[in-house]
Amino acid sequence: MYTIKFKFEQKGLAPITISNVEDGQSILEVALKNDIDLHHNCGGVCACSTCHLYLEKGEGLVEELSDREEDFIDRAINPRLNSRLSCQCVLLEGSGELEVTLPDQSQFLGE
Repeated sequence: MYTIKFKFEQKGLAPITISNVEDGQSILEVALKNDIDLHHNCGGVCACSTCHLYLEKGEGLVEELSDREEDFIDRAINPRLNSRLSCQCVLLEGSGELEVTLPDQSQFLGE
């Protein structure tokens, strides 16, 4: 089982920690199941960059960055070295702790 701590750049949002997360799910799926508003315009099929996040801790606990994902991250707002698409961060078999930061998504409201 995994524990995922979601932090937010958007002002006024407190961190949320989700425990007892089963492997095989993407971080996007975990967020949505737990009422964490995470944009995902393409429906989680790695065809856009709206589910962009910063993977602060636990890089080795999710599937590796693919070339396709990297191409879409380059299109995200404010990409960093630890940028990932939440739809592509599928939890590997096992357990551990992850920490992610969601960029301020209020900047996407005009799209």
